[in-house]
Amino acid sequence: MESKKTWLITGASKGFGLSLVRQLLIAGEHVVATSRNLTELIAAAGNPGENFLPLQVDLTNEDSVAAAVTAAHKQFGSVDVVINNAGYGIGGSIEELTDRETRDSFDVNVFGTINVIRKVMPIMRAQQSGHIINIASIAGITGVSGWAVYAATKFSVVGLSEVLADDVRAFGVKVTVVAPGAFRTSFLSKESLVIAENPINEYREVREAHARYLNMNGQQAGDPEKAAKAIIDVVGEENPPLYLLLGSDAYDRAMSKLDRMEKEFKLNEELSRSMAYSA
Repeated sequence: MESKKTWLITGASKGFGLSLVRQLLIAGEHVVATSRNLTELIAAAGNPGENFLPLQVDLTNEDSVAAAVTAAHKQFGSVDVVINNAGYGIGGSIEELTDRETRDSFDVNVFGTINVIRKVMPIMRAQQSGHIINIASIAGITGVSGWAVYAATKFSVVGLSEVLADDVRAFGVKVTVVAPGAFRTSFLSKESLVIAENPINEYREVREAHARYLNMNGQQAGDPEKAAKAIIDVVGEENPPLYLLLGSDAYDRAMSKLDRMEKEFKLNEELSRSMAYSA
């Protein structure tokens, strides 16, 4: 880092969030970390010193988010980097998941992210600088069986990030959306994953897909410390990327999706181009 920055990180008590907190504090940065459980967050971070501001925040509550952003700005005088990391997985077919299960997932994964962006943008506009990093997933670029609602939330994060980048560029604010593959975090544990409470027996392939992922827990190839470093390094780039794929699996899946999309689009090119009024 060229100069000390203030970083606001959501979902900071475990996974990528905790790795980011620890690395940034070692680097001497100002770190504002949020979690639903303040005790768990402080215990996980250890004894980080005066550069650390831990906050208990309900991301689905706009007032709670606003209070956290205000506290961060008051404590350190700026909010330079926001990492929207909080989120959780949800498995099940659309038919199996209840309206409540589905809406709760969107509330955290999508609207929580939007709440943070909405509250931090006035500060970044005034600064004429900032970097918003939204942690999506490779599932937000190419989904897999059994995870439709999770994919929908992460596709939303990718889409809003793409447009946000255009909307805030004039204010000197940069946007990066991160699409990780499988990393050895707690993502596949019970505390970070919801599976439909009312499974339907006929969805055998969905159950098999869930089993494959759950059996991967603790065996993922991705190192979260390397992912955290990559995210931090992006902030130091003069022209950071809009899209950041992390993990060989993420890269391969994304490139395969690009190939499939090109073939599908071209298959009906003539039809697509024939929709104008006849001369």
